[in-house]
Amino acid sequence: MMVEPSSEFWLYRILRKAAGMVAHLLCLGFTIGIGVVSRPGTSLFSWHPFLMALAFSFIMTQAILLFSPESSLILSYSRKIKVRSHWVLQGLATVCAILGLTIISYNKYLNDKPHFTSWHGLIGLATVLYICVQSTGGVTLLYPKLMRKWSLAKLKSYHATSGLVGYLLGCASLLLGMCSEWFTGTVASVSWYLAICCPVLLALVIMNQITNAYLKKKRIQP
Repeated sequence: MMVEPSSEFWLYRILRKAAGMVAHLLCLGFTIGIGVVSRPGTSLFSWHPFLMALAFSFIMTQAILLFSPESSLILSYSRKIKVRSHWVLQGLATVCAILGLTIISYNKYLNDKPHFTSWHGLIGLATVLYICVQSTGGVTLLYPKLMRKWSLAKLKSYHATSGLVGYLLGCASLLLGMCSEWFTGTVASVSWYLAICCPVLLALVIMNQITNAYLKKKRIQP
């Protein structure tokens, strides 16, 4: 039996809304779980995994979901308020990421251990540097006159696309962190697999949101 286009569209929106709600729960649950495992404050190192999970899993996810037409927590608010809230959250995520990187670097220094020798360290460093540049580049959306050769629509599309790359780098860094000796030695096998699923599912939800909001529109333009 053929599915009517209107019914298919309605079902698709329901699935997107459900996925958005799941993303809200996952990003919060994952961050709390990392906090329980790392117990921030018990050691200098304990702040590193917690701050990174807080930055990339919770705050950055919420900053992007603000613009979701199905699952935004401030859906009824104006675009201006959403943009300002996005900036505040992205700023907080960047600060948390920088602090997390600084803490692990200092901890390595205190223990006379080499740093940036693993894929987790290298990808983590690249991610923090990338989001710093990404946040700086976002200024052009607040002040589009700085980029007169580019239309506001193009600036939004490029910012969203590059932001997606940064978010995926953050998810990759979290995944690599969960492959570390510390995490695998602390978390049981079943819990480890559940933890691994969280960044993957979050990445899929955010990819779907951004591609539907910007990339598909760009493809259909003449």
